[in-house]
Amino acid sequence: MAHINLMNPTIPLGSVILVTGANGLIASWPISILMKGAALRPRHGPGRFELVEMSDFGTPGAWDMPVRGVAGIAAVAGSANLDLLDIDGALKVEFPFVSELLRAAKDEPNVKSVIFTSSAWAAWTPDPSRKGALHEWPYNDDAVRLVLRAEKPSYTFNTILPETIFGATQSPEHQGIQSTCGMVKWLREGWFIDTQDLAALYVKALTTPGVNGERLFAFGNKYSFSKVAQLLRKLEPEE
Repeated sequence: MAHINLMNPTIPLGSVILVTGANGLIASWPISILMKGAALRPRHGPGRFELVEMSDFGTPGAWDMPVRGVAGIAAVAGSANLDLLDIDGALKVEFPFVSELLRAAKDEPNVKSVIFTSSAWAAWTPDPSRKGALHEWPYNDDAVRLVLRAEKPSYTFNTILPETIFGATQSPEHQGIQSTCGMVKWLREGWFIDTQDLAALYVKALTTPGVNGERLFAFGNKYSFSKVAQLLRKLEPEE
């Protein structure tokens, strides 16, 4: 993982950061960076981590208490299942959660920075037969932007669009091998981002001056069956 050197962060040192989905593959890594003091709090100590359990992300007022007093929000969790095939149904599930969280953030005067987690697939559909360029404008989902236009918040807002995520799991014995880290069976050639590099991007996006209104494409390197096979040979040379 790349070293994180924060210069003149937009969020004051010692600030409280809300990271949703703390027990998940993605969110657990930026939390780890923040807890180690690489970003906002200088050292470990009592009261540095508080876990809030939520039963319904989209209930009116659900985010008022978790957002109270925080300076930054990394919205990593989603309320729709990854295997949901009904796009309209997914929006009905996800939109109340997103709009309610952004409303709560707007109503909290301490909030300086919000990061929303989307997906590279929200901007493009991979096609190995065609070349193309990615930039901040292509959208398959406009829901978040519509909310921001209506709310006109004072905080900076950026979206991270990860491609396929590989890398270490914080606690395999408790978390299992989650999400795309368990996809080795059906890998095809594509792009991936390491879990810890993605965590560093969250922290930098939360704290870097001048970063606002951006869509941050989280692409690390290419992967393929052959590269996976090479790694497996190193791990299990006797097979």
